[in-house]
This record gives sequence, C-alpha cells and structure tokens, in this order.
Amino acid sequence: MIFHVVPLDDWLAAPDRPYAPPGLAEDGFVHCSPDEATALAVADALYRETVGPLMVLLIDEQLLDSPVRWEAADPSPPPGVGPDVLFPHVYGRINRAAVAGMLEVRRDADGGATGLAVWS
Repeated sequence: MIFHVVPLDDWLAAPDRPYAPPGLAEDGFVHCSPDEATALAVADALYRETVGPLMVLLIDEQLLDSPVRWEAADPSPPPGVGPDVLFPHVYGRINRAAVAGMLEVRRDADGGATGLAVWS
C-alpha cells in the first residue's frame, strides 16, 4: 500500500471520476507516502490549516492505472522524515478502484497530526 493525504471534501468532489488533486497538474504527479508515519508527517507539515476531516487514502499500487515511480522528496521531505526516504509519485490520476480504504487523520487543537483512525 501507498498513502495519500487528502481533505475529505476534495476526495468526495467528483466521486464518479478518477481522483486528480491540484498537485497533479502543477507537478505532473500525485504526491504519496511510503508508510503511515510519513503520511502523518506530511499531514502535520502541510495540512494544519485544513478545515474539515483530513484523510489518508490507502492505495493498492498494483491496482493503479497510472505508473508509480519511487523518488526523492520533491521539493524536500517533511520534518521528521529522513532525506534518504523515497516517495511513491503517481504519474496520473488515481483510479478509485485502487483505493482499498481510508483512514482519518486525528489532529490536536492546533491542527497537528497525532495519529490515524478508522474512518466511520
């Protein structure tokens, strides 16, 4: 599994189409994380101001229609993640059949990510 952090509203915006976050058009790929700990570091570093539920998509790399390349962080890894960690970058949209599940990012009063929980 690879992991992608996304505000719930963004994920639900077009449920009948493959998911394409703004970063795909800007960077040419969808930023993903190799594990839960790294996804939490990404959520903590980049999504503190996000209003509403923040999710982590659990993506089965083998079911993706788009290619995945494991590359260095672009532009740099979030705090707490080593510079040698490779990140899965999905070069195309995320077909929804590849999403095996979702976890909700638990956050503290300041928006900091504190853990992941089963979304209900």
